[in-house]
Amino acid sequence: MSKEKGVDRLKGKVAIVTGGASGFGAGMAFRFAEEGAKVVVADLNGEGAKAVASKIGESAVAIGADVSSRADTEAMVKAATDNFGRLDIMINNAGYTHLNGPMTDVDEEIFDRIYTVNMKAIYHAAQVVVPVMESQGGGSIITTASTAALRPRPGLTWYNASKGWTVTATKSMAVELAPKNIRVNCLCPVAGETGMLASFMGEDTPEKRAMFRASIPLGRLSTPLDIANAALWLASDEAAFITGVALEVDGGRCI
Repeated sequence: MSKEKGVDRLKGKVAIVTGGASGFGAGMAFRFAEEGAKVVVADLNGEGAKAVASKIGESAVAIGADVSSRADTEAMVKAATDNFGRLDIMINNAGYTHLNGPMTDVDEEIFDRIYTVNMKAIYHAAQVVVPVMESQGGGSIITTASTAALRPRPGLTWYNASKGWTVTATKSMAVELAPKNIRVNCLCPVAGETGMLASFMGEDTPEKRAMFRASIPLGRLSTPLDIANAALWLASDEAAFITGVALEVDGGRCI
């Protein structure tokens, strides 16, 4: 993904990346591997996860997993410890949204899926990952939140709310887990080239894209590499004193 050879900022570390088959997750998986990490690529799309892991090579394994399932979460962690012997970095990146539109048009099934993927999955991950990291002397948990948590867009109320929850959970987890040397941070990307972009916009048209770009001072949507580089820094020892942060990766959108 990057143009320069990695400098091993994650050498010796093992990471799980959920939603790793595409978009931001694939970007993080590739970037982490470039920097020396071993990576478990986890995604509901198991074949997509295998494709990403295959491109990375021997330093990656793939697993088909639903982050809303405790059993699947346990399987992800087992894949890390069985294949690579430890787990240092947990990336809660998998996400779900409803189509941009009136809040009253979102049915309960969609709302429940947003809740389980965007919120409950963080609970499952914490329950399973924290004991492993504590036994190793520490670790890093990073969740993909959104600028929607900080500057909500109209038409995405329930998605916005789930990401606001994510930011609050991140800060509370950071305080509680600090004595265990487990850092907890989240990323707040602006809309980018991912599979959910059309849902965020309501419809994917040149006019809608131009409207979204116009709301971003740097004048473009985010890319997987933008988010991957931010996650890389938070996961690395360079950010050893950083916890409880909701890092805006947004081209100035939240200003």
